[in-house]
Amino acid sequence: MDRTHSDVVIIGGAVTGAATAWWLMKLSPGLKVTVIEKDPTYAQSATALSVASVRLQFSNPVNVEISRFGAAFIRDFAERIGPEGGVPTLGLKENGYLFLSGTEEGARTLEDLAAMQRGLGATTEVLGPDALARRFPWMRFDDVTAGSIGSRDEGWFDNMGLLHGFRNAARAMGAVFLTDRVTGLDRAGDRVLAALTEGGRRIEGGAFLCSAGTGSTAICAMAGIALPVEPRKRTVFVVDAPNARHPEAPLIIDHSGIYLRPEHGAWITATVPDDDGPCDPGDWEPDHDQFEELIWPKLYNRAEGFDAAKVLRLWVGHYDYNTLDQNAILGRWPGHANFHVAAGFSGHGLQQSPAVGRGMAELILHGGYRSLDLSPLGPERVLEGRPFLEKAIV
Repeated sequence: MDRTHSDVVIIGGAVTGAATAWWLMKLSPGLKVTVIEKDPTYAQSATALSVASVRLQFSNPVNVEISRFGAAFIRDFAERIGPEGGVPTLGLKENGYLFLSGTEEGARTLEDLAAMQRGLGATTEVLGPDALARRFPWMRFDDVTAGSIGSRDEGWFDNMGLLHGFRNAARAMGAVFLTDRVTGLDRAGDRVLAALTEGGRRIEGGAFLCSAGTGSTAICAMAGIALPVEPRKRTVFVVDAPNARHPEAPLIIDHSGIYLRPEHGAWITATVPDDDGPCDPGDWEPDHDQFEELIWPKLYNRAEGFDAAKVLRLWVGHYDYNTLDQNAILGRWPGHANFHVAAGFSGHGLQQSPAVGRGMAELILHGGYRSLDLSPLGPERVLEGRPFLEKAIV
């Protein structure tokens, strides 16, 4: 058996793991960091299959602050990461997010949330139906009571550029990325001693981080932890609508249950099916019927220009869905001296990775958060059955 030792072992090398590796090397040069990733192509990772967006419109202050840092980091990525990242820009398009409400109660909620978000540096404003119609004359708002939109720090960007930049820069500083699959954890008392791999490696470490996306549940089980995270399938459609060319449009979260945004002259759109539930980890079959049955009628209801919409292509991704409260689970697991978790992002992981990577590095190195307090997202709430609810789940 090939036996090695690292100061920190990260299981899962997509964007959260790569970001943590980079922050560890930045904060503690010379640290020995090993990242274990089963698929270096990342073909089925949530990072690669994301719609690659960032927003400040969350209902919890900590999520707003996480994404505010993330948006600034993404905007200035090349300067922050350095030439070793090999990514000159992430091409952030700050078209904004537009959340639409269909009830008076929903309108009041948008107003309350916008005030909180502005207090944390966001630019969120709430518009009534008439103001929305003036700003977006190609849409219909007869069933809308209000819409909230941010003009800065919200939009979309190059998802794989973010991952590869973190990974390249971390490697340049000395982090080791291994292609292998973790099959077991060697434990003694409250400590994890080593990760055991399919390739016959024994990788010992001082600290361990599980950031394996939908695979985190199985990894945590090896440490005796019941993680409330399961895969949820999402089918994303790329749609051509020749009568609806609006490249300046924001990412629209419609109260009908769909979202859409422009993409290279077309549109990206998806929905959450009514029977949403856990999927088989090997289920990558698209739900073709969702577009005709669930999405297209709602697109046409919002804008007549979608009358001739046609699906160009589609893909399937898996959320690492936290069944407790759809928020990330971050921190050292109680009762475990050196085993940390960053999982259950439920669709927010990409935009949150710059701040989460920094936070996890601080926690591993110093035993606590030094920059932004992420403790509201800690695993204690899982053990207590205490949801940290986020209203703005997409």
